[in-house]
Amino acid sequence: MACAASMRPTPCCAASPAETNPTMNLSTFQLRGVLPVFQTPYHTDETIDFGTLEHEIDWLFASGSDGIVMAMVSETLRLSTEERKEMADTICKLAQGRGTSVVSVGAESSLVTEHLARHAEAAGATAVMAIPPVCVALDEGELLGYYRRLLSAIEIPVVVQDASSYVGRPMSIAMQARLLDEFGEARCLYKPEAPPLVERLAELRAVTKGRAIVYEGSGGVALVDSFQHGIAGTMPGADLIRALVPLWRALQDGRLDDARRIHEPLAELVGLQTTLDAYLAVEKHLLVKQGIFENTFVRGPVGYHLTPEVREKVDRLFDRLMAAV
Repeated sequence: MACAASMRPTPCCAASPAETNPTMNLSTFQLRGVLPVFQTPYHTDETIDFGTLEHEIDWLFASGSDGIVMAMVSETLRLSTEERKEMADTICKLAQGRGTSVVSVGAESSLVTEHLARHAEAAGATAVMAIPPVCVALDEGELLGYYRRLLSAIEIPVVVQDASSYVGRPMSIAMQARLLDEFGEARCLYKPEAPPLVERLAELRAVTKGRAIVYEGSGGVALVDSFQHGIAGTMPGADLIRALVPLWRALQDGRLDDARRIHEPLAELVGLQTTLDAYLAVEKHLLVKQGIFENTFVRGPVGYHLTPEVREKVDRLFDRLMAAV
């Protein structure tokens, strides 16, 4: 059974996907709004700190999140298969009755991806999300086979994540649209992250005649522009939830001046994060700063460390952001 949907109504100022396509299965639109990707806390012995994880998720829902997402900045690629399954069980239980849950199941083989997806569905996930394999360069036929197998293995929606802004290669718009034609908009959703993000997002929406349900995935950098193209929600990092919920609500309400005031320091802050490990370094630092995490530990090897100069700039921008909110 899927985790409970957010009860916030769709705002009158922006058409929902169901309004632009009234034949859509409305249950799909449980998955909307601000859906932060949580970071994984660790003990000093590198085991997952599930107590702090529960505290983080409680904080996210208390801050106005519509759901939670397990994805790249959750360090899924640094977790074992058993840890990924335990994490899925935990977050679906914690989201129950409070919002939606999305579980990342992308792996280097279709077999493991299918296994993780079936487990997430059984755990009660609202949807799964999958990046393609990143260790090999796949042609379009192999990519289609990977996603077709995943979509055929489960009944809940699949978010196709093009995470090529920092891993892998961009997936063609035509291939993504083909999956939508084959499986329908109630089953095949999208989180495009290949640059130029807004242009590719708009192209995907245009090619599918507005049927594609799309989530912004730039950490909020492209949120203002992406909102104008009819996105269903945003999947940013958890560390800036106190700014992203007010930003999303300002966009919903048509308060563009308020949205731009929040967006300016947010975009500058997120713009400092150019690699996966840079995201992790900044985000965990800010979670410690806000009293959510006890440490900034990231499983190694680690490709990026905050310098004192960058840390000072992050703190200054974060303080500006909180003042804007």
